[in-house]
Amino acid sequence: MHTDTERCVRAVQSKDARFDGWFFTAVLTTRIYCRPSCPAVPPKVENMTFHPSAAACQQAGFRACKRCRPDTSPGSPEWNVRADAVARAMRLIQDGVVDREGVPGLAARLGYSTRQIERQLLAEVGAGPLALARAQRAQTARLLIETTTLPMADVAFAAGFSSIRTFNDTVREVFALAPSELRTRAAARPGRGHGRGHGHERGHEHGQRHGRATEPVPGTPGVLALRLPFRAPLNPDNLFGHLVATAVPGVEEWRDGAYRRTLTLPHGHGIVSLAPRPDHIACRLSLTDHRDLTFAISVCRRMLDLDADPVAVDDQLRTDPLLAPLVDKGPGRRVPRTVDAAEFAVRAVLGQQVSTAAARTHAARLVTAHGTPVHDAEGGLTHLFPAPEALSGVDPETLAFPRSRRTTLTTLFGALADGTLRLGPDSDWNEARAQLAALPGFGPWTVEAIAMRGLGDPDAFLPTDLGIRHAAADLGLPSTPAALTARAAAWRPWRAYAVQYLWATGDHPINRLPV
Repeated sequence: MHTDTERCVRAVQSKDARFDGWFFTAVLTTRIYCRPSCPAVPPKVENMTFHPSAAACQQAGFRACKRCRPDTSPGSPEWNVRADAVARAMRLIQDGVVDREGVPGLAARLGYSTRQIERQLLAEVGAGPLALARAQRAQTARLLIETTTLPMADVAFAAGFSSIRTFNDTVREVFALAPSELRTRAAARPGRGHGRGHGHERGHEHGQRHGRATEPVPGTPGVLALRLPFRAPLNPDNLFGHLVATAVPGVEEWRDGAYRRTLTLPHGHGIVSLAPRPDHIACRLSLTDHRDLTFAISVCRRMLDLDADPVAVDDQLRTDPLLAPLVDKGPGRRVPRTVDAAEFAVRAVLGQQVSTAAARTHAARLVTAHGTPVHDAEGGLTHLFPAPEALSGVDPETLAFPRSRRTTLTTLFGALADGTLRLGPDSDWNEARAQLAALPGFGPWTVEAIAMRGLGDPDAFLPTDLGIRHAAADLGLPSTPAALTARAAAWRPWRAYAVQYLWATGDHPINRLPV
């Protein structure tokens, strides 16, 4: 979008928050970059340039605006719509892969050379992988500086910097303030700890692309309270309803108005609590290692589909006159996803041809037998979901399923454990579909469910799902899979969102917030 100058200028002059994260405005006279909705008086058109990422602005010598705080924008929805190399690279960088594995590790995951990845990212995002990772480190550092009492040396290494000097230089360059000045300003900010923004920034000023914490939780060491931003509207009913209705006991729970779950992270583990608010998602994170902060927030945003562009999705689905009333009734539905695609694949198989309650029971048994125990000081969570390596040695005779289902599960466990099947943000969606379909016991419904909720394909579709077929028939849509698929061609590339609207017609706990 940053190449459409006329459209960008209109968005900046109207301070349209819907475009926050889509592009950034760099001002030639002040050498500052802003989000489109910055409350300051818009600069003259001839002084505006537009960039696709904060990293591109920083690489061009601009610093972040202290008023609109462009690093608090939701992420670009573009990277969650596409499955090409650039989009997959962006998702991996958001997960901190460059910090953990370097650019060679990023390239290896994608099957390209480092030179190819750097060239593609520079051409489309305006910055290479190192610059993008550096911008993300700066955001994480700011979050820890402003919201914890960690010593600056600990902040530097937790944010992914290799040295204190690099940390200090980067923070000064990006934010035009020393780390100690950032902490002092944050401590003096009015309304800190009370979740208050100011002006048009309510609900955004306290939420970086990952999320921005308000402050450490008093009396709870190691717990951060964050506000995760999103593009309005957001309908939380099916999003949280689905997560809670299918929650695995011990791994997930609904407590005090929040969805809570355990997280397996690169350097340790964590527990997250997520609660819907009118203008943000309230997030509480407890981590055993602060280096996992970037990854933890990234997977939470992905699970809640917070970088979606609901206006674009709903506008497309409204073009179908039979879907339009559903969209108008509850706009802003998101696709409930997962924190780990491999975990969801296992759970999808456990849920084949059984009730939701039975699927939860089967998953809970697997967790109790093979999951890693954790301590939850604030609730009833007990385990991490077992890793593929832990499941690969499961005795098939211990699985309370018919022999064919046991074969499906053990084959899946082995393929995930040995790397034959890799499911994650770096997956090519069509290639992953083909690999899943080749496994015994994987039909179209299971493959598409994993594509939709595990891999995040916004165009995944479940025409054979019984609930979808009933909803289609009630609405006057074709109810046979082939005819419904033909009709749904007009909904592309947002068929996964159409699934949410169709599911919402049924009276099922997945469609409502728990009481």
